[in-house]
Amino acid sequence: MLIIIKNNYDEISDEGAKIVAGIIRKKPDSVLGFATGSTPIGLYKELIRMHKEEGLDFSKVTTFNLDEYVGLPPSHNQSYHYFMWKNLFNHINVNKSNVYIPMGMADDINDHCEWYERKIQQHCGIDLQILGLGANGHIAFNEPGSSLGSRTRIKTLDEKTIKDNSRFFNNNIEDTPKFAITMGVGTIMEAKKLLLLASGIKKANAIKATIRGPITAMLPATIVQMHQFTTILIDREAASKL
Repeated sequence: MLIIIKNNYDEISDEGAKIVAGIIRKKPDSVLGFATGSTPIGLYKELIRMHKEEGLDFSKVTTFNLDEYVGLPPSHNQSYHYFMWKNLFNHINVNKSNVYIPMGMADDINDHCEWYERKIQQHCGIDLQILGLGANGHIAFNEPGSSLGSRTRIKTLDEKTIKDNSRFFNNNIEDTPKFAITMGVGTIMEAKKLLLLASGIKKANAIKATIRGPITAMLPATIVQMHQFTTILIDREAASKL
């Protein structure tokens, strides 16, 4: 496990983008796992700059996203489809047919999750999986108590997660999704490399537990300790309790 501590959010965003760009330049047809939420936005902005100013080529890249809310169509402004196209895909030369994001409106969620797992396997797995970190230790939507061997599935969201996410739904708990499709912990751990990002004092306790705590399903992020190639990229505030 490699831990990189930078001064601030902008520095971890730039460093994260360098890591992603290095993978693409070494292997132009890389399979990348993307995350949503506020943390990776700076990284995505830097990848866009690299594409426009340095010619970073995404034309052969395949992408898989970690998760999506159940019940939100791709056109909804809080869906993760919408997020990814707004914050990254619309600004780079990725091939639309190579973009995979779970479908929250699928008729048969279980069947769709099995299909998603097969697609990852058909592409020989994910070369680099980007991860954010929830304050309660979740990765993707693998909430506390999730099986550390879990696969892509529908997951009931934790009360704290719903409350945290309600800010994106006009602070209305009733309108905030209660379920999501998420890659499982086991699926994530099969990626060849992991890049976990965290920024700010609110993530300090979760980072401390992730790096130093015992491996437990109650803090799913702790499992990254077991991956041979995990990079944890954090700013000084997130690292303040190490």
